Amino acid sequence: MRLLERARKEWFMVGIVVAIGAAKLEPSVGVNGGPLKPEITVAYIAVATIFFNSGLSLKTEELTSALVHLKLHLFIQIFTLAFFPAAIWLFLQLLSVTSINEWLLKGLQTVGCMPPPVSSAVILTKAVGGNEAAAIFNSAFGSFLGIVVTPVLLLLFLGSSSSVPFTSIFSQLFMTVVVPLVIGQIVRRYIKDWLERKKPPFGVVSSSVLLMIIYTTFCDTFSNPNIDLDKFSLILILFIIVSVQLSFMLLTFIFSTRNNSGFTPADTVAIIFCSTHKSLTLGIPMLKIVFAGHEHLSLISVPLLIYHPAQILLGSVLVPTIKSWMVSRQKGVKLTRPTV
Repeated sequence: MRLLERARKEWFMVGIVVAIGAAKLEPSVGVNGGPLKPEITVAYIAVATIFFNSGLSLKTEELTSALVHLKLHLFIQIFTLAFFPAAIWLFLQLLSVTSINEWLLKGLQTVGCMPPPVSSAVILTKAVGGNEAAAIFNSAFGSFLGIVVTPVLLLLFLGSSSSVPFTSIFSQLFMTVVVPLVIGQIVRRYIKDWLERKKPPFGVVSSSVLLMIIYTTFCDTFSNPNIDLDKFSLILILFIIVSVQLSFMLLTFIFSTRNNSGFTPADTVAIIFCSTHKSLTLGIPMLKIVFAGHEHLSLISVPLLIYHPAQILLGSVLVPTIKSWMVSRQKGVKLTRPTV
């Protein structure tokens, strides 16, 4: 199962490169008004498909057992949706005086505003042997919360496309995100046994639709002669993203391992991954809605496209180290327990 998941991730990363390359070769196919009609197929059908798929796949019935860890959930959600975007905003005030492309910097802010992903944080927490129930709860709850909070944060920190009013953004979000998600959850209640038995390829479906969204987004970029992306800015953004991930993972580790934190080593593992991972599957469709018609949408999307594979790669590399720490801490706790 783990090999299949790894193969799917590698296929998706290759797919991103292919989608961007195809957009570069023939951008006219995926631009607004082109043969693919992305103003309809992407803006409504593709986005709705992703969130209906999410509604079908989210196992919300398994989350009730994790509700008791209120302090743990509050820590993760506040860090993810409040501290993270605020810290990035402060950091960007310093970077604004540099020569880094301003739209890539705005893209970094959008990364901070994103909710946690549904899968990667859970998979890595499970690989280490951490609190999987807490990871599942916070990934699912964060996704639901992000539907409301993420657009608000994006509008707060960045504003929206001048051509799309605030009310239009939220009405489209409601129709293409909330409604399909709720319908997916309702349908799941009636076919849950079939879903558990057949295990449909939810990840493959979402990834395929997401590649179409990425392709049309970059078609808009390459069809616009006024957009120029310098390699220096791109390299710096990559370095900044890796640095931010490592710094925030270290920060969550320090906060959650204090003597009076009340968190177990297994809790700390879930906190590290759930607090620092960001969702590409939910993020790209939201950016497509909030920044509809924006000529720099693809540049704004680039940091999130980098952050996604970087968080998986970095997390996978750190799994043995974190697992070794957790096992040693758990043994230490057992040894220090008084005998009765």
